[in-house]
Amino acid sequence: MIQIRRRTTARVLLLALAAMGLQLTVPAVATADPASTTWAKLRMCESSGRYATNTGNGYYGAYQFDLPTWRSVGGTGRPDQAAPAEQDYRALYLYRMRGWQPWQCAGMLKLTGDADARSKRIPTYADSAYIGGGPAPAPTPPAPGGPMPAWPGVVYAYGDCAAPLKAFQLRMNAYGYGFTGTGCYYDKTRTAVLDLQRANGINDSGRLGPKTWTAAWQGKPPR
Repeated sequence: MIQIRRRTTARVLLLALAAMGLQLTVPAVATADPASTTWAKLRMCESSGRYATNTGNGYYGAYQFDLPTWRSVGGTGRPDQAAPAEQDYRALYLYRMRGWQPWQCAGMLKLTGDADARSKRIPTYADSAYIGGGPAPAPTPPAPGGPMPAWPGVVYAYGDCAAPLKAFQLRMNAYGYGFTGTGCYYDKTRTAVLDLQRANGINDSGRLGPKTWTAAWQGKPPR
């Protein structure tokens, strides 16, 4: 992935932050995602805090994503055209994948990673809501679905409804799919099954068989 670069104004913005009396460091190690004030400092350095920033240099939005990096965390379109909440979410997603490393401003600000940096835990939109001034996320609960249930012995396909499908759906919420747990196999479940199969080298048949079932609990997270 291409590292997010900084424009030459970054150092000027740092001086402005210092003049405003903002502290340029965060506590050594926290137990959750970075505080909203930390994200605000990063945005100020990256883009003067403007979500619609596009200066034509190939870096966009409040967090100055380039397009390959934006797409690597599931972003579509251009970052500067995305809603602020979407940019906040993709920034948190990137932080959980790579820590502060992609942002040169983070080094200039001496931001320190916490327990979620590089944790590879895919966030939910609720997790990132606090970044724009909403409530801080609650502590992460145990992964939905609990310990892996025994394989039910049935290969499920589109249109099936069964209690084990609910267990699978709730497990996939650990990866941000947002199932309500209907127990019915329709488009959203098929997408989750295919994502899981492709991430784990399983034939992407779209059928929920024993290999895909096991991968949901013991395999690689969907990309």
